[in-house]
Amino acid sequence: MNASKYLIVGSSHAALEAARAIRMQDDAGSITLISRDTHAPYSPTVLPYVVSGRSSADRVSLRTPDYFQAEAINRVTGQALTRLLPAEQAVELEDGQRWHYEKLLLATGATPVIPPVPGLDRIDYRVLRTLDDAIALRDAAGKAANAVVLGAGLVGMHGAENLAEAGIAVSVVEMQSQVLPGYFDAQAAELIRAAFDRQGVTMKMGRRAQRVEPQADGCRVHLDNGEVLNADLLLVGTGVRPVTDYCQGSGLDLDQGILVDDHMATNLPNIWAAGDVAQARDFYSDAKVVTGILPDAVEQGRIAGMAMVEDPALQPYRGGVPINTYTFYGQQAISVGISDTADTAAQVAVDFDAERGYFQKIILKDGRLQGISAINAALDPGILWQLILRRTDLSEVKAEFLAQPLETGRRLMSDTWR
Repeated sequence: MNASKYLIVGSSHAALEAARAIRMQDDAGSITLISRDTHAPYSPTVLPYVVSGRSSADRVSLRTPDYFQAEAINRVTGQALTRLLPAEQAVELEDGQRWHYEKLLLATGATPVIPPVPGLDRIDYRVLRTLDDAIALRDAAGKAANAVVLGAGLVGMHGAENLAEAGIAVSVVEMQSQVLPGYFDAQAAELIRAAFDRQGVTMKMGRRAQRVEPQADGCRVHLDNGEVLNADLLLVGTGVRPVTDYCQGSGLDLDQGILVDDHMATNLPNIWAAGDVAQARDFYSDAKVVTGILPDAVEQGRIAGMAMVEDPALQPYRGGVPINTYTFYGQQAISVGISDTADTAAQVAVDFDAERGYFQKIILKDGRLQGISAINAALDPGILWQLILRRTDLSEVKAEFLAQPLETGRRLMSDTWR
């Protein structure tokens, strides 16, 4: 019988951080990581660099085989989770084998959302979520002359830049009126869109793909304004959703993802969830949200692991605060916390210079940082993230912080950490 004291389904940041937290308290209990991926663990954030060739696919692993051997962590690869059997404290994998557990962590991540565009199912389109996806996109780019990218989120924008730099004529189709909706406000997004325009990428904002039809050498994408785009490579980057298909009939509470409490515990005994699949408390409200960001996956995985091993140092999850860094054509953009607000009680300070491609927006409320977004501004996103999470009162240094957020933030955090 396959059995493990700690069974972790997943192999990226949340899963690895949970395993580390468990081993810090229990050096003997068996740990098994089950992954649908066949590669060594890697971060999805490296995938654009594999597509561009800046990183080799065989050199992006987060952990080496020696690490798993030294930590006595068993790995089962190439197997997706298909069923939860809580009454038996077991899971079933796609090959039919079952694994029994004492404690189970679901860190199954997310999968691309494929929009219901008529004809799309007849096209050999590309997505970018796994290492195999990155390798396939890199190989396809080497044979393409024209590409269409559906979606102007992070995946779509990274993909468009890499394809354009490979000498491909690229068009980006986004149904929203701006690029990177949810990360930046319209003013900042316009700076980013303009940079892509200057590099020859055709940006189709506020447009939808109505249907797609195959051609001998690719496809034709029909837009809602009657325009037709020819492509021999189609990249779909229209978002992701948590992988929860295996939960059907299990009794696990679901909404957008797997609902968890502040210790990442689900409604079922001995089952936790963390990372892109978990729907946890929002920092700004009582709602539960799926954040889908790397630092949150690490934090949630750490908390889940500590809870599973009953670590006395366990502290509750403080809530999800978005944090993203995005590099495009040698320029740096960051977004921490909220990027826009309709709250009349908030103070919003914007510094904008279109000619320099400079933007900085700081949102404060009751003397506390709510969010900051910037393009080509010297900032430390990790420190800003901590200032928000710790609800640091900036009232006494507000003017200084608005003028010099990098230096002031570093000084405040240095004083706090001492």
